[in-house]
Amino acid sequence: MSQQPVPDHAAPAQATPGGTPRGRTAPGGTTPSGAAPTAPSGTTSGRTAPGGAELEAPHLDFDGTTPYEDYVQASVLTHLQRPLSDDPGEMVFLVTTQVMELWFTVIVHEWHTAAQALREDDLPTTMAALQRSAYELESLNASWKPLAHLTPGQFNAYRSALGEGSGFQSAMYRRLEFLLGEKSASMLVPHRGAPRVHAELEKALTEPSLYDEVLRYLARRGLAVPAAVLDRDPALRYEPDPGVERVWEEIYSGPREDELVRLGEALTEVAELVWRWRNDHLVATRRAMGAKTGTGGSAGVAWLEKRAGKTVFPELWTARSHV
Repeated sequence: MSQQPVPDHAAPAQATPGGTPRGRTAPGGTTPSGAAPTAPSGTTSGRTAPGGAELEAPHLDFDGTTPYEDYVQASVLTHLQRPLSDDPGEMVFLVTTQVMELWFTVIVHEWHTAAQALREDDLPTTMAALQRSAYELESLNASWKPLAHLTPGQFNAYRSALGEGSGFQSAMYRRLEFLLGEKSASMLVPHRGAPRVHAELEKALTEPSLYDEVLRYLARRGLAVPAAVLDRDPALRYEPDPGVERVWEEIYSGPREDELVRLGEALTEVAELVWRWRNDHLVATRRAMGAKTGTGGSAGVAWLEKRAGKTVFPELWTARSHV
């Protein structure tokens, strides 16, 4: 039987014509073979940085779990997948959906940060949170890639595993929609059986949305936001207002580098990416199941088409026609 070759890093030292074994350092710190010198016995290095400084090897021996595991909780995340069918595609669907939930969570965090900063008239913190959320929305939207080309046959292979589960039941996505001003008390109904989640959603329903906080901030800056808008019931869906449209027209008619123009553009970027999310969802669903009834009893594509037609922060778009 032929022997397997011994890896270079495990090979015994061999003599060279000059008498120095390969892998050992010759006088002067070089090896006859030209290879980097090995570390002396008992050290953990063997690598050198530019300038000759020795680099430490990573710490590998820990008393318990690794610090990475303690911080990230990776073993929890990677053991949350429990496919209910034998189809390998279900694992892709399940993980992708869970990744989306994580992105919902961080985006909600960013918009809460932005809203709180607006209440404190802290525009730089607001802008930073909105700009981060735009990058996060791009990553969220990219999550559709693994599912975007499902055929009906591929989706049907594990669709029954979803039962009556549907994305519109996502509590974190509902909080995201509420922050955009898309309020609806009826969307709390699916969560009545989960008191903590229901309480969080009820609180989000009755709090001002991100856009409400933007308009209150503009009013404090001296812009003529209508009193009816400022005093409206925040638990109701936001409806476009001609007076708000005129406020954005005034802002966009001013200097292009004005900080309120930059605020408007940051919000517009968020609105556009939300619109792309909704349309990507619509297209992926249309490819996977056509016009069939959606999971959870929704109207499927028809319901998503209605959602995709809604504009986030509407006056930011209509005001552009008058500038």
